Amino acid sequence: MLLYDTKYLQLKSTKSKSGSDWVYAHRPNAKDVVVILPLINNKQVLFLIEERPPLQAEGIAKYSIALPAGLVGDERLGETVEDAINSELMEEAGLKADRIEIKTRKTASSPGCVSETVTIAIAYINEYNIIKKPVSDGGVIVDRVLVDKNNIRNWLKEQEENGAALTAQTLAALFYLEDKENP
Repeated sequence: MLLYDTKYLQLKSTKSKSGSDWVYAHRPNAKDVVVILPLINNKQVLFLIEERPPLQAEGIAKYSIALPAGLVGDERLGETVEDAINSELMEEAGLKADRIEIKTRKTASSPGCVSETVTIAIAYINEYNIIKKPVSDGGVIVDRVLVDKNNIRNWLKEQEENGAALTAQTLAALFYLEDKENP
């Protein structure tokens, strides 16, 4: 049942198989979410430092650490996951991938609260070649930071100690960075 409706977000309720009531958020205008881990020269990862109003409004964090990401099909009719990966990488990072490897298509970031799932991909970029200045960031990206892949844990710990929240999708994507079973 629809409880509240906006252009980009709906609040819905449903009943579980056991009969308990659940309230959750749903995106009516997107069919998926993509999160892209930009791996540059197989040495560095590009992270985004973002200001996300819900985290700040509740006093949870000053900023969040994320990867380029976006909705699939929210602005372009018929957009595929692969199209969205390429466009978000260009829009938020100004990068063009030499190769894209989709690692998973059904990561649920908070399945008790939201209906969306996330496709996680690694974008292999052989040259740190900024094609152009990022096109759009939705007004939330404060900075873009390159971090040596061997120093990511330390850097993330330092960011968290300085008031950052680490997005679940970012941590999930990092799981695939050194995936020895599927290089």
